Amino acid sequence: MQRKSLKTTQCPIARSLDRVGEWWSMLILRDALGGLSRFDQFEKSLGIAPNMLARRLAALVEAGMLERRRYNERPPRDEYVLTDRGRDFQPVLWALLAWGNRHLAPEGESLVLVDRETGATADPVLVDRVTGKEMTLASFRGAPGPAAGDRLRLRYADPQDPAAVPT
Repeated sequence: MQRKSLKTTQCPIARSLDRVGEWWSMLILRDALGGLSRFDQFEKSLGIAPNMLARRLAALVEAGMLERRRYNERPPRDEYVLTDRGRDFQPVLWALLAWGNRHLAPEGESLVLVDRETGATADPVLVDRVTGKEMTLASFRGAPGPAAGDRLRLRYADPQDPAAVPT
C-alpha cells in the first residue's frame, strides 16, 4: 500500500513528517548528527537491511537533509554529510529524547544530554528566540501565517476573535 504524500499540504508539521516521519530516517539523522557518514557505519549502527538503508539515505538526500559526497573513486564510495537543513533537525531529536525519557522510560533515562563544558545534565525546553520566553501551551498557540489558505486559517482561527474565522 502506497502512503499518501503530504508534500503539498500547507501544514508545516505534515510537510516535515513527509520528509522525516519514517522512523529509520530519524535514526539515520540521529547517527549522522552523532558523526556517522558512511553507509557501512549506518548499517552497523542501525542493523538495517542494505536495501532499506539505501532507500532511506536516497530519500534524505532528496529531502535536502543529507548530501552525498564521493570519498573514494576505486571502488566508488560515497559518504552522507549533513546539510544545514539536516543540522537544523537536531533540536527535534533532542525534544524527542527528552519526551521519551519523561514518558517512555520507566526503567530510567538511558541517554541524556549534557553540557560539553561542565558535563551537567540538560533538560531541553523550547524557547522563543525573540523574547527568550519558554514556549508552553499556556503561553503560545498556533496561528495562521501570511501564506495560510482557508483550511489552515479555519483550523487555527483564534476562538476569541470572531473576525478571524473565515466565512
